[in-house]
Amino acid sequence: MSYQPRLKTQYKEQIVSHLTKKFGYTSNMQVPRLTKICLSQGVGDAVADKKLVDNAIEEMTKISGQKAVPSISKKDISNFKLRKGMPIGARVTLRGDNMYEFLDRLTAVALPRTRDFRGIENKGFDKRGNLNIGIKEQIIFPEIDIDKINRISGMDITFVTSADTDEEAHELLKEFGLPFKS
Repeated sequence: MSYQPRLKTQYKEQIVSHLTKKFGYTSNMQVPRLTKICLSQGVGDAVADKKLVDNAIEEMTKISGQKAVPSISKKDISNFKLRKGMPIGARVTLRGDNMYEFLDRLTAVALPRTRDFRGIENKGFDKRGNLNIGIKEQIIFPEIDIDKINRISGMDITFVTSADTDEEAHELLKEFGLPFKS
């Protein structure tokens, strides 16, 4: 048998049955699932120094295990000396096995390393079953070598689910092991 991520197996064997019982679904296809995880990082100082975007892309690629791409500005903003088409950040979208592997590393290794971490706020849901969380420091990921970074920057992580309500998405992500505040 080929390799399957731990959380993918857990979803099929335990989480589907738990959510079916809790919400009374009649079919396994109704059970919400994690569709994708999007990581994004804005680099505000990239207008002055183009190397910052390259560093952000390199770090994002190490963290996600997948090649990150630069985010490009869509319009000119003269107050920020920003021109249309300039790279101003980095982003990567994870699906499939990469997504489950990243989620496993996030819940088991990265979040416990966060200083003064007391759980994820419930305010990050968007009324459509998706969760947004912000991370203040990229050094919580073990892939990042603290000695080699030139500046500490944060990132946004978006969990996109097929759930219709925030309650269903909350229960799904809680079953995956995300530590929510009680």
